Amino acid sequence: MVPPPSRPSQLADSPSSALWFNQTLDHFNDADTRTFMQQYFINDKYYKPGGPVFLSIGGEGPADPVWMENGAWIQYAQDHNAFLFMVEHRFYGKTHPTGNLSVENLGYLTSEQALADLANFITFAQVKYNLPDNKWIAIGGSYSGALAAWFRLKYPHLVQGAVATSAPVFAQLNFLEYMSVVQDSLAMSSSSCVSNIQQATQQLEKLLSDETGRQQLRKMFNLCDDINIANSDDIANLYSVLAGNFEDVVQYNKDNRAFEGAKGTNITIDTLCGIMDTDTNKSALQRYADVNTLMLTTYAEKCQDFTYASMISDLTKIDWDSNTAAGGRQWTYQTCTEFGYFQTSDSKNQPFGSYFPLEFFIKQCQDIFGPKFNADLIQQGINFTNTNYGGYNLKVTNVVFPNGSVDPWHALGIVKDLSPNATAIFIDGTAHCANMYPATPDDPPQLVQARLTISKLIGQWVA
Repeated sequence: MVPPPSRPSQLADSPSSALWFNQTLDHFNDADTRTFMQQYFINDKYYKPGGPVFLSIGGEGPADPVWMENGAWIQYAQDHNAFLFMVEHRFYGKTHPTGNLSVENLGYLTSEQALADLANFITFAQVKYNLPDNKWIAIGGSYSGALAAWFRLKYPHLVQGAVATSAPVFAQLNFLEYMSVVQDSLAMSSSSCVSNIQQATQQLEKLLSDETGRQQLRKMFNLCDDINIANSDDIANLYSVLAGNFEDVVQYNKDNRAFEGAKGTNITIDTLCGIMDTDTNKSALQRYADVNTLMLTTYAEKCQDFTYASMISDLTKIDWDSNTAAGGRQWTYQTCTEFGYFQTSDSKNQPFGSYFPLEFFIKQCQDIFGPKFNADLIQQGINFTNTNYGGYNLKVTNVVFPNGSVDPWHALGIVKDLSPNATAIFIDGTAHCANMYPATPDDPPQLVQARLTISKLIGQWVA
C-alpha cells in the first residue's frame, strides 16, 4: 500500500493530468443526493472516430497516471484505435468520498458501489467526450480484474467485454491456498529452498523459547522492539512479517514493474532461494535473517516493525493524511466485509510455521473496526459476494481471464474456460498481472502469446 513515487509535473494536456468527475455517493438510495469528486485520467492519442473505449478500473490503491502511457493496454489501444480512460476507485488514492475513514463512512466502500460508479462514469463520458455509440472494454488486474469481470456481468449494456487479469473472483474466508502456491513457486526454483525455510522456522521457534534467544533474534532480524513472548499477537505478527518477505517476491516475481517506480524489482524467487541455499556455513535461520536484511535495505527501513499494536494503531487511524489512508485501512475493511482473502498459515503445505492462523486475521478485523466484525459477520459478507457475482461459476460472455502459475492469487481465479465466450489463459511461469505490464525482450513466449491472444479477443468483441 505504498503510494507511487513522486514524478516531475506534467504538461496540462498530458495523459498524466488528473481530471475530476462529480460522482454519486450512494447509488442505491435516491433520497441521498450527496456527491464527491472522483479522479480519472484520459489518453486519446491513439483514438480514431468509431474506435472502442478502454476503461482501466482502479483498484485498492492510488490510480497511477504512469499507466496512461505504459503497459500492455497501450499496445491494444494502438492495435484497435482506442480511447483510454482510467478511473480511480472510491476511497483510494485522492478520491475521498467522505470527510474521513470512519467505520460509518466506510459503509459506502463496497464493490457494488464501485461498479455503479463505473456505470455512472460511462454515461457521463459518452456525452462529455462524444462517444455515444462506441464499444467499451473494461480492463483490470487483481481486485480490479474481478471488478472488470463483475462489471461485464452486471452492466452488459454498457461494456462489450472485459480483460480480468489475476482476478480473485471467488471470495473465501481462509485463503490457505495462498501459502501453498508460495511453497510450490519457491520449490520450482530450488528443491532445497523450502526445506531450508522450514529449518529456519524451526530454529526461530527454538530461540523464541528463552530470553537469550529472543535477544539474539532481535539483533539478527534488526527488530524495532524487544520480543515479548507473552504477547501472542506479536509472535503471530513476527512470523507473518518474515513470511511476507517471501510472499511479496513470489507474487510479483519477474513482473516488469520498474516503470512504476517500484522498488526491489530485481529481487526474484531465485534471489531469495539463492540466499537460503548458499553459504551453508551459516545456519538456516541466519540465511532467513539475511533475506530480511535484504528487504529492509531495499525498502530503506531502519528496522523491522513487527509489533501487533503498531500495526493496529496505523490501521485504526481515520484521517485522510494518515500513512494507511492511500489504501491500507480501506482494503482491510473490504476484506473484513466482502472478501476474506486472509492469507493464513493454516495450510500444512508451507514452510513458515502455523503461527498466523485464521483467528489472527479475524482478531485484526475486530481490533480495527469493532467487535461485531467477527467470523460469522465476515462469512455472511463473503457468502453474499459469491451469491451476488457467482464465484467460480459467474455467467459472463466476452471476458478473458489471464492468470500466472506462479501467482498465488490464481487459486481464487478462473484457470479453465467457463464457456467458448469466457476463456482462461493460464500462463506458465508468470506471476501477478504479468500480462498487464510493458513487454520486454526477456518475456517468455507464453507471455508474449497471452498478450497477442488478448488483443485478438478484444478485436473480435469490438468488431
